Amino acid sequence: MVDYYGMPEGKSNQWPGRVAAATRPFAERAATVQDAVAEDVAGGMARDFDKGRFIPYVSMHEFEALLFSDCERFANRVGRPDIADAMQSVVNLFGNPEEIDDSPQTAPSKRILQLLPSYEKVAMGATSIQAIGLATIRRRCANFADWLARLEAVAGASL
Repeated sequence: MVDYYGMPEGKSNQWPGRVAAATRPFAERAATVQDAVAEDVAGGMARDFDKGRFIPYVSMHEFEALLFSDCERFANRVGRPDIADAMQSVVNLFGNPEEIDDSPQTAPSKRILQLLPSYEKVAMGATSIQAIGLATIRRRCANFADWLARLEAVAGASL
């Protein structure tokens, strides 16, 4: 699980697929890097490596983007129902939670901190994501949902 936004783009420390992904439509960027990383890792492993069991996930932005899946539940969970509308306005600007980001100063966590200066990633993020629920996140975040489905398929196949 890696963050696309923070991936280096320089020639000496470039991630597989990162340059190609930058030229793709937003909806294809994560998959472009995920596929390239999977191929790169598989290419460096022994012949008996099962590349079907290595399933990289590229989060287009940081974890907090997932918290925008249900702004009302997040706001209620952190005891600040008054910030729900402002959070929803952010989602509306971008179309979906996975697209929220446009600079280091306006990353999802920074947007939350602007509305909730007491935000603590570990404590509040964990309890909020639990309150939002996996079904809601899957419904709102297609790339994350796809990754989970792939993991579930591998887990189901090995049972």
